[in-house]
Amino acid sequence: MLRLYRSFSTTVRRLNLAPPAELDAQELHIFKKLNAALEPTRLQVQDISGGCGSMYAIEIASSKFKGIPMVKQHRLVNEVIAEEIKTWHGVRLTTKAD
Repeated sequence: MLRLYRSFSTTVRRLNLAPPAELDAQELHIFKKLNAALEPTRLQVQDISGGCGSMYAIEIASSKFKGIPMVKQHRLVNEVIAEEIKTWHGVRLTTKAD
């Protein structure tokens, strides 16, 4: 008896993360850029400079980081927000492969 099997392939389209309501305009800008470029499963952006926008804490987890050393993960993030970083005093960056 001959059996026919069908192979089905599905593509899962990841939806962008919704930004938290408490983000200010600059945090939201950074969030949207990173969200679009790196398709994170987790993303937090926080101005830790006391509100002047000179230092940010960014935590990001993405499948795009799989198999990539931490230094290169940080470079990927830095490339996405390179223009913004030029005006900052510092950034505290935490990345994770998901």
